[in-house]
Amino acid sequence: MVKEIDPSINESQFLLSALKDGRRVDGRGVYDMRSIELTFGQDFGYVQVQLGKTRIAAKVTAEVVRPRPDKPTEGMLLFNTEISPMACPTFESGSRSEEEVLISRIIEKAMRRSRAIDTEGLCIVAGEKVWQIRVDLHFLDHDGNLVDCACIAAITALLHFRRPDVTVVGEEVTIHPVDQRNPVPLSVHHIPICITFGFFDNGEYLTVDPSYLEEQVKEGDMTITMNIHKEICALSKAGGIPLEMDQVLRCSQIALVKVTEITEQIKKALEDDKAAR
Repeated sequence: MVKEIDPSINESQFLLSALKDGRRVDGRGVYDMRSIELTFGQDFGYVQVQLGKTRIAAKVTAEVVRPRPDKPTEGMLLFNTEISPMACPTFESGSRSEEEVLISRIIEKAMRRSRAIDTEGLCIVAGEKVWQIRVDLHFLDHDGNLVDCACIAAITALLHFRRPDVTVVGEEVTIHPVDQRNPVPLSVHHIPICITFGFFDNGEYLTVDPSYLEEQVKEGDMTITMNIHKEICALSKAGGIPLEMDQVLRCSQIALVKVTEITEQIKKALEDDKAAR
């Protein structure tokens, strides 16, 4: 269960009156995202992403498993989310909240259904051995908009990750240790990025990258998952107020600008890390 901590009436009214003036409580413009920081670990596939004060760590691991009977030539991509009470007092340990389930589903849709990762490239021996790639997302600090932060963390960790090289001779499979042979990056087709919008006052006002307080006051939200090729990979709107078509189109145009900026930042951070190694 999630214990709700509602904002006071004064806080809500202050936030809404600020939005009417085109301002936000934290000083941002309505279309501004908070700053993003990417920190890589010593191991390939570990990254910490900070979006404002929201902080998430992602770790990618790989193991050799048997493929699913219906997909003998495809590897597997799994996502696991963990929100601890340390991140926010509204979460309880030992039980998956609705919010956590929703975040998991949005991330899975963004990555797996858009086929961002080439799962056929993870096949070692058809019907016998494939790579299973697992992404663990640990939510460390919650100050709003966990979805976008989790998506950035997941795709950056997958781009950063390297799996051990494999040699197949007949029936024999040799997995080479990382110190003997250079590990291999995953084949990533495109970089999907989630951009979340919060809606207020019957959809009259919207904000990009809602903060924790804005999430408590909002009347609805929508997450658009997009890549720099202008392809909408997923669109998630769970409840809340109905939206007009032109509002959705407007959001998609704003999302494209943000996705382009974030993708460039991720690529630059990966290049800097590669140069530093």
